[in-house]
Amino acid sequence: MTEHEGIRTGRHCVFAMHAHLVFVTKFRHEVFGDRHLARMEAIMRDVCRDFETELVEFNGGHNHVHLLVDFPPKVAVTRLVNSLKGVSSRRLRQEFPDLARHYYRANKLWSGSYFAGSVGGAPRSIVRQYIEQQNRPG
Repeated sequence: MTEHEGIRTGRHCVFAMHAHLVFVTKFRHEVFGDRHLARMEAIMRDVCRDFETELVEFNGGHNHVHLLVDFPPKVAVTRLVNSLKGVSSRRLRQEFPDLARHYYRANKLWSGSYFAGSVGGAPRSIVRQYIEQQNRPG
């Protein structure tokens, strides 16, 4: 794939797809400190690389994280999310035994739900207007 000003190309497509993802901890427990978030960012960058996806931005608080990802159309967001949450949970548990107390009930770090929102481009109303104004052949 090549990239030009935020637009990427694949074998049969040209795309610019971005998503804002938010994951919260199970029971909204306040789990993370700076050292956890720093390591989690590195883990999530590796997972994204495996999916040919770019982690553009990462940040978080004590009980949640925000990610901005740039992904190709062949990647299902649900598969990416499942991998990001699963790999980060497993590796953090291995590398930070002190987190074990937050896994006590369900043996899970993350809540089963997540937020995914599309990002970038023109507002929907502008895209709709653009499509409506195309010159349809007579």
